[in-house]
Amino acid sequence: MLDMSFFKDKRVFITGHTGFKGSWLCKMLINAGADVTGYSLRPPTEPNLFNICDIQDKIVSIIGDIRDLPKLKDVFDKVQPEIVLHLAAQPIVRDSYKNPVYTYETNVMGTVNVLECVRQNPCVKSFLNVTTDKVYNNKEWIWGYRENEPLDGFDPYSNSKSCSELVTHSYKRSFFADGHVAISTARAGNVIGGGDFSNDRIIPDCVRAALKNEPIIVRNPNSIRPYQHVLEPLYAYLMIVQAQYQDNKYADYYNIGPDECDCVTTIDLVNIFCEKWGNRQSWISKSISGPHEANFLKLDCSKLKSVFSWRSRWNIETAIEKTVEWTKVYCQHGDVSACMDKQIENYLKF
Repeated sequence: MLDMSFFKDKRVFITGHTGFKGSWLCKMLINAGADVTGYSLRPPTEPNLFNICDIQDKIVSIIGDIRDLPKLKDVFDKVQPEIVLHLAAQPIVRDSYKNPVYTYETNVMGTVNVLECVRQNPCVKSFLNVTTDKVYNNKEWIWGYRENEPLDGFDPYSNSKSCSELVTHSYKRSFFADGHVAISTARAGNVIGGGDFSNDRIIPDCVRAALKNEPIIVRNPNSIRPYQHVLEPLYAYLMIVQAQYQDNKYADYYNIGPDECDCVTTIDLVNIFCEKWGNRQSWISKSISGPHEANFLKLDCSKLKSVFSWRSRWNIETAIEKTVEWTKVYCQHGDVSACMDKQIENYLKF
C-alpha cells in the first residue's frame, strides 16, 4: 500500500533523526522529495551514519533534547508538520540499568512532550509513536505476542517504552477521540543494517570484531530475537502514516517483525554473518555478567499482514548480506550514501 510519491513536499517531522533508524528514515524521505525536519540530540556514536551520509545538508536538522518542551514546541510551531514520526529514545537495555531516571525521562516524558506539541498544533494529521517488541509482559512463550497482550516490559528500557505506549493510548482517547489526528504505535523487533555503530548490539559487535580480525564474542548464544533489516520496519512506519493520513480507520497499534523462520538464535545470526563476511571469521561463546535479558521473544504480525497485505521482503540472510555490503563499502572509503540509495531502491522494487 505504500506509495513513496505521497510524501513529496509533505512536511514531515522526525524525532531521533540522528540515530541509526532515523538516518535511514531520513534517507528514504529525502529520496521521496519530502520536506523533512529532524529534532534530536547529536548522533549517539562516533562514527555515525548521520554524519557519514551528510544527511544534515538535505533536511532541517535541529539539535535539541526531547525533554525540553519549550524548545520542542518552538520548533514545532515554526515547522507546522503534517506528519510526525517519534523515534527519539534511550534505546539500549543495559544502559537503562545504568541510568534509569534518564531512560524514563526520555522515553516517557519525551513522548508526553511530543504529544503535547501534536495536541496544540492542528496542522498534524498523522502521528506514529515507534516503540519496541519489548513492551510486552514477556513470559518467554514459544508463540508470538499479539497487540492485545498485556504491556509490562521487564527492564527500565522496556518498561519505559510500555509506558510510552500507554501515554499514547491515553492521549488518543482523551484528546484525539474525534479523529482529527490519526494516531498509531508500531512495535518493531531488533533491526540490523549498514551504519549501526551502537554498543551492546550483536551485529555492530560482529563488525567491530571482524575489522580487528578477532573472534566475535557472543554472550547469550541461545537467545531468540525477531531480527530484520532496518528497511523492513521503516517501510511499515511510512505505510502506516500514509494510510492513516488518508483514512483514520487505519490508526491502531501494530507489531512489525520478520517471518517466523527469521526469528533465529544468536548463534544462527552470527554464523550467517561469518559466512557472509568471509575471511574465516569465527566466534566464541563467553559468559559476561550483566543484568537480566530475555532469552526468547517473538511477535505475531498477523494484524499488519491482514490490514495492509504487508509482507517481509528480505529474509535474515539477505539482511546480513546487505549489512556486510554497506560495511565493506564504508571500510573501502566508497560512496556509502549511494550504497544506501541503491539498497532502498532495490528494497522498494522487491
